Amino acid sequence: MEDELRCPTCKQLYANPVLLPCFHALCLGCALDIQTPYNPGAGLPVTTNGSGASSTAGHNGLHGTVNGGAAGGTTSGANPGGPGTRHSSHSSAASTASSNTGSESVTSDQDQSDKVSIFSEADSGVVCCSNTSRPVSYAGTGMLPGVGNVVAPPGAAYCLTCPLCRKLVFFDDGGVRNLPTYRAMEAIVDRFCAREALRCQMCETDPKVASLVCEQCEIRYCDACRELCHPARGPLAKHTLVKPRGAAQQRESVCGEHEEALSQYCLSCKAPACGLCLQEQRHQAHDVQSINVTCKAQKTELSHNLQQLSEKARSTTEFIQRLKGMSDKVTESCMEFERLVHAQCEALIQAIHDRREYLLEAIRMDKDTKIRILKDQQSNCTGKLQQTTGLIQFCIEALKETDSAAFLQVGAMLINRVANTDMTWHQEVTNAAPRVSPIVDLTLDDAALARAIDNLNFIQMKAPMTPTILPSDCSAENNSVTVAWQPPNHSFVEGYVLELDDGSGGEFREVYCGKETICTVDGLHFNSMYNARVKAFNSAGEGEYSELIGLQTAEVAWFTFDPVLSGGAGSGLIFSKNNATVSVEGWEHRVALGSVGFSRGIHYWEFTIDNYTADTDPAFGVARIDVARNKMLGKDEKSFAMYIDRQRSWFQHNSIHERRVEGGITTGSTIGVLLDLERHTLSFLVNEMPQGSVAFRDLYGVFYPAVSINRGVTLTMHTALDAPKMDYF
Repeated sequence: MEDELRCPTCKQLYANPVLLPCFHALCLGCALDIQTPYNPGAGLPVTTNGSGASSTAGHNGLHGTVNGGAAGGTTSGANPGGPGTRHSSHSSAASTASSNTGSESVTSDQDQSDKVSIFSEADSGVVCCSNTSRPVSYAGTGMLPGVGNVVAPPGAAYCLTCPLCRKLVFFDDGGVRNLPTYRAMEAIVDRFCAREALRCQMCETDPKVASLVCEQCEIRYCDACRELCHPARGPLAKHTLVKPRGAAQQRESVCGEHEEALSQYCLSCKAPACGLCLQEQRHQAHDVQSINVTCKAQKTELSHNLQQLSEKARSTTEFIQRLKGMSDKVTESCMEFERLVHAQCEALIQAIHDRREYLLEAIRMDKDTKIRILKDQQSNCTGKLQQTTGLIQFCIEALKETDSAAFLQVGAMLINRVANTDMTWHQEVTNAAPRVSPIVDLTLDDAALARAIDNLNFIQMKAPMTPTILPSDCSAENNSVTVAWQPPNHSFVEGYVLELDDGSGGEFREVYCGKETICTVDGLHFNSMYNARVKAFNSAGEGEYSELIGLQTAEVAWFTFDPVLSGGAGSGLIFSKNNATVSVEGWEHRVALGSVGFSRGIHYWEFTIDNYTADTDPAFGVARIDVARNKMLGKDEKSFAMYIDRQRSWFQHNSIHERRVEGGITTGSTIGVLLDLERHTLSFLVNEMPQGSVAFRDLYGVFYPAVSINRGVTLTMHTALDAPKMDYF
């Protein structure tokens, strides 16, 4: 709070504060120092505040006083209060309990009896003050940087620029003494000084309340510091210790003109008034209210605003505490990360050492292999040389034979041996080369690793942001939905998780996990609203879920026969008309399944008999996905069917047929199948008429539309039909 109590010019606690029309405050002495005479023919002078900011209003050589500097004079012309006067500042915040009046004493309230300050409703920056009962009129815009000339009001003798907001104020001959005393600031400064005056001046930290003041030393002591620093012995025993003075007495504001208590507040003039003031001409027809009521209302409003501001301050304080707490977490996190990086680098270094040993071992093995090969080649050449040398020596000895018959006995053989040896020697020895090179013909490819080490750096790994679902790319068709989403910006993503609820607002379940940004989910319930959401993940964690998107599946099912579910190419079934029509060549029954399965809702479809020439019994109904496909429908426990001929029909399940119903089919007949999974029943219609009562009950699970036919029957399936109303259950 102390910053609020310091004058922006002298930087000391306010002494005799006055209130400017812009609601900023100045010490009266500071205001007297920085006000400048106004010469209508010379323009406005330069005014500089204590911080060095200036506003140029003219160029005639006139200048104002520079506060806080060495120059302390004013321009020609007498300032009210006398030239060269200066208020004394507080030597410290704890000098005395009362405010310092200094060398610039303020006259009685009579001097401020009628100081009226008028400022523009448009906040132009120029205001005019007068000591007359009649306010001076508004006089244009202020001389701020980049703004044009100012036309001062008639009778203006002095001007002052607010050092904070740079607004210009004109005064008549009374100067800044026309400004009202800032009584609230004065009282607050008094209380602040009183509180500070009661603090011990010798406590090093957290000063305690002073219990005594030494009149000779002019130092305040608490009990502990007095015993330590000012013992009652020696020369100090003659010092006088007294109790510190208390706070300034509460002063009551009185009218400066009539010396009466200010009891009313003029809402039009926005100024307090006494009873005699209200009888004057200037307050006639003005709205007047008790000053206590007005004060209470403004205090209430201020308290409310302070409460809101206090909430923000408290939240900011908590935020600052969180920031301080995060410092320890940052230190711990960095230390842990340093250990992790050190361990990773050590692991990389160890991996390089291991690889170095592997490569050196490979070089040693290559050396051993080459030496072995060279030794083998050397041994072979040595053996060949020894054999040749032996042959040469034997031939030399044979040439020494004098018995011609004895020489001719081996001469031809030796000639052939020498010739053959010479030929093989040329091939095996003369043209022979070392089988291996003495030079290592390998190069260590370390360029990629060197680049990888150079590029080794940190990446910002944190949980990814939220993906954005793209409604324009999402769709629902039949009992499947397609969801598409956009990757989050500025996030490293390793994959996505797509979740759907159960179509009834229940719990979500995961239906996809992968790197794609579009997914189609099949096999859902018809006539259901599915909510979908997606989140991204990486090794650092999972991100937040995206916003939900609702996708409505079809109310009625559209489907065809499914050749794959029906057994594929080896089933013998023949599909046509976009898999809506089916027939078969063989005499054995073959089961054809629809392309969708049902587990909830009411579904109805029909079959039209396109061809019925043989004496056979086609079967219609539903089946589970693992039904036997080479038997008549209804022969196993996985299917529920009605088989029918030209005259009658039976219901069949698990090879048990029952409840024969009269009425058969011919070419052109229609068979309707009604699967009601809300009541868990299965019913049949022939030519739009019910074929008996409910055929099967207690059907739970997933069921596929199914038929079984053999040779001589061709039928077409019709779907996406409204269910007929049945009058039995």
